[in-house]
Amino acid sequence: MVVYFNMLKTTCIFFALFVWTGFALVSADTTETKLPPYSTHYDPARDPFADGRAAIALATATQRRILIEVGGNWCSWCHMLDKFIKSDKQLEQALRQTFVVLKVNVSDENSNKKFLSAFPKNLGYPHMYVADMNGKVIHSQDTGEFLSNRKYSKQKFMAFLERWKIKSAKKNNDK
Repeated sequence: MVVYFNMLKTTCIFFALFVWTGFALVSADTTETKLPPYSTHYDPARDPFADGRAAIALATATQRRILIEVGGNWCSWCHMLDKFIKSDKQLEQALRQTFVVLKVNVSDENSNKKFLSAFPKNLGYPHMYVADMNGKVIHSQDTGEFLSNRKYSKQKFMAFLERWKIKSAKKNNDK
């Protein structure tokens, strides 16, 4: 009887954990997915080489390209771009579906010169580089081209996202 009770108790605990885990997974699908730290902010202490490897792994697993966004906390246009993206859920969702975002800090504290030495020269900040799932840069993007009347344009940004979205027929060719 004691053995039966212990088995029943263990089964109930596992069942409760299973139900809770299942609920957590369902909830995760309906709420905003937690982004990796390298996608959310510029951090002079981060290692862009390690973050780049993680971004490549995530991009490969999720069949997305990588958007390398170069800037810093000192950059007012970087803050404006972040605010612009976060203020429009459709735009933010389209960005996350198209790219794994890798933010790379450039500042007096850490210029990440070694990492950025392999990239084409940029004209200002923020600057974006589109990379394939393997990390090969395929496009350099001046974010000034997203401006209209000194404000970021949703239409221009969405056209950029559409241009670089991996189409299902092309997904296998992009590997």
